[in-house]
Amino acid sequence: QVQLVESGGGLVQPGGSLRLSCAASVSRFVINAMGWYRQAPGKERELVATITSGGSTNYADSVKGRFTISRDNAKITVYLQMNSLKPEDTAVYYCNAQIFRDSRWSDYWGRGTQVTVSS
Repeated sequence: QVQLVESGGGLVQPGGSLRLSCAASVSRFVINAMGWYRQAPGKERELVATITSGGSTNYADSVKGRFTISRDNAKITVYLQMNSLKPEDTAVYYCNAQIFRDSRWSDYWGRGTQVTVSS
């Protein structure tokens, strides 16, 4: 069974930092891109950042220059370093991974971790 387990969310003041982690319980040889998405109350889920198995990254314009995505292929873990946090970054953050299983590529999701930016 594939599991993505997120950690690192919480309450932080504007301008503060948080680091999210997502560990995948699957062999590293079957994972392609990994990433983070977020969903704020009343809004659709949106892409935050993605990283391929080769290390190429992609960011939403709203987080460029503030967030950094990285991955440790040996630990099968993806990270999201979030700096200069703003109230509008408040959302549930979901980890995503493209995993090859049962002869096909599929998207898998974590359960989400709450990030609240407030004074």
